[in-house]
Amino acid sequence: MRQSDNGSRVLAFAASKWRTAAPPGFEFCMKAWQLITHPAASPTYRRLRVPISPNERESVGSFRPTDQVWQAWQRTLEIARALEARVILFQCPKSFRPTSENLINFSVFFSRVERDDFRLAWEPRGEAWTADIVRDLCVEYDLIHCVDPFEAVSVQGDMNYWRLHGRGSYSYRYTDADLAALRQMLTRQGKPAYVMFNNFSSKADALRFRGCGNFEIRPLLAFPATEAKDSASSPIRKPRRERLINRRAPLHS
Repeated sequence: MRQSDNGSRVLAFAASKWRTAAPPGFEFCMKAWQLITHPAASPTYRRLRVPISPNERESVGSFRPTDQVWQAWQRTLEIARALEARVILFQCPKSFRPTSENLINFSVFFSRVERDDFRLAWEPRGEAWTADIVRDLCVEYDLIHCVDPFEAVSVQGDMNYWRLHGRGSYSYRYTDADLAALRQMLTRQGKPAYVMFNNFSSKADALRFRGCGNFEIRPLLAFPATEAKDSASSPIRKPRRERLINRRAPLHS
């Protein structure tokens, strides 16, 4: 799993090129690398360009206090700096539950991370994560609670960080009524928000939503930290389907 210095430089250089090529006012968001949050059994590990070795499989994911997890955070941080991202998201699988071991590892990790000027968002999943547990952890470690607003209510954060995964499945296409309800949620909240469509029709739905609200909107792009080859021929994987809208504040006539 270890990456050479050359591979790290190629990855950072590619991210810097993305930043330079972006238009003024364009904002990148980062998703922390899955080696921090997801166990090796996760099917998303199939996307790794360089598979982790068998003896490292128990050393990744779940915020474990290992060199592998810390290296994954350092790589995430390096790319976030190159992109001048503002928010880094830690998305956890449902298998990450609030056990004693996981809570200890979580606390150790977030007590140690360098933040620079980044805001850190956390997306726990599963009913075991009660509002009280999530709120306490977010307050203690200054995290934004990320939710799908059609599924849950964010319990902590001075901004909203919303990821819409499709109502029931990723193949769900949001209706006009859904988008109207989403607009009402934003208006009621009255604070800055990141709204990300992460369903299969994400682009179409995001564009429809962008056209239905009287909001100040800035363009964004989700950029997951990913595996790089030690070759300039294919230095970085293109961003996935996630489409984002950053709603700063309603515009009043």
